[in-house]
Amino acid sequence: MTRSRGPVQILFMTLAIMAVPFSLTSPIATSLVGGGPVVIIWGWILVSVLTETLAFSLAEICSKYPTSAGAYYWCYRLASPRTRLLASWINGWLTVVGSWMADLSVKFGVAQLVVAGAGIYYPEWNATASQTYMIFLGVTAIAGIFCIFFNRLLPTVDIICACWTGLGIIVISICLLAKATAGRRPVSFALGNFDPTFSGWAPGWSFFIGLLPPAYTFSGIGMIINMAEEVHNPSKILPKAIISSVPIGTMTGVVFLLPILFTLPDVATMLQVSSSQPIGVMFTLIMGSRAGGFGLWFIIFGISMFCAISTSCAGSRATWAFARDKAIPFHRCFSKISPYLDDVPVNALLLSTVIQVLLGLVYLGSSAGFNAFAGVAVMCLGASYAMPVAISLMNARQDMHDAPFNLGRFGTVINVIAVLWNMFVTVLFSMPAVIPVTIWSMNYASAVFAGFGVISAVWYMINGRFCYRGPPILEESTSSSGSSDSISY
Repeated sequence: MTRSRGPVQILFMTLAIMAVPFSLTSPIATSLVGGGPVVIIWGWILVSVLTETLAFSLAEICSKYPTSAGAYYWCYRLASPRTRLLASWINGWLTVVGSWMADLSVKFGVAQLVVAGAGIYYPEWNATASQTYMIFLGVTAIAGIFCIFFNRLLPTVDIICACWTGLGIIVISICLLAKATAGRRPVSFALGNFDPTFSGWAPGWSFFIGLLPPAYTFSGIGMIINMAEEVHNPSKILPKAIISSVPIGTMTGVVFLLPILFTLPDVATMLQVSSSQPIGVMFTLIMGSRAGGFGLWFIIFGISMFCAISTSCAGSRATWAFARDKAIPFHRCFSKISPYLDDVPVNALLLSTVIQVLLGLVYLGSSAGFNAFAGVAVMCLGASYAMPVAISLMNARQDMHDAPFNLGRFGTVINVIAVLWNMFVTVLFSMPAVIPVTIWSMNYASAVFAGFGVISAVWYMINGRFCYRGPPILEESTSSSGSSDSISY
């Protein structure tokens, strides 16, 4: 693939994948149910700090092994010869499924956002599950067209997204604080109100249940690793982008959330929205007019579309890399690069799209479908990130001594916190947001997670143990620019 992305483009792509305003507002109902303002602001800061330990851990390993295969390549290099094939196989499936689910959740989030936007002017319209699904198909088509036919422009799109996001947050903050038609909240409410009664869970657990939005926002920090073979000097640029994305995202989130919390309308009113996406009602109530609410909604919608394009691109690269290593059925087909469309892995992109379209049908049977998609993305990507870090810890971090970006004496503590946090997240987001549970509110994340685990195990027994030989070994070839380009098969 052509190396067309520099430090600015790859950092902006990371921020585009995170899409802080969109990622925090798409599942905001979960935070409102979990406890409200305390969960929203302090949960965001807590998750940001814990995620930074993961970012440092990933950056250290990435600086030594910068390849689009990402975490499953790292597992192969770090694990013992006896276990490395199986470890990389498991991790590869976690990475690919996590990328698919992250992309799917973003596109479904956009679809629900469209429903919320329409509800501003047509509040009597209650979109059915099938109508929301059709909107999702439209969003998927638009993102796919951009990734296939405008691949060369995607770095520029990421820069536009960053500018749109920055200016949008400023506009939203000023407008909310200036109007505040629904009333202004005191500091004690904006920073200290906690009401877990909507969830039915005990207060402590309810707080953690409400952490889905911040965890979901940061779940894609490692997805840019899949772009390694399109980045100049990836061993230096990717670690810097991973580490800096978390504090930048954290500050962006704080600036975005505080005006909302100080002008927040009645929580019970927002949770009554039939679409489960209260952002349209929230902006309309705060602005005091439909036009004002729609204007702020449109800013979030623009960010969401940029995010959908970026996640589609990253997801297709993860699929292509795993197919290249003969770990996906019909790998010869899905590992092909189109020579006519700017080196786009079209077949891998189409595979990712078809799987998402099929999985999207879950929404027709469960109103909690979006939470399931987001939960599986967080679980799979978190587990895939934690595996190589855990393996490195079991090796007493001996392989990291010569990493260009080294965590030094703090490495063990940072790694342990990162692994424990992701283990907790895997359990946390298997839980339903509200109890008692019905067939409509059930969180199917654990079922989807287990289902892909079974598929991975079956395919390994049928094909993987005979054909899979692990990812190709990256050979370090240091040029004047310090880039690593050579891969040995």
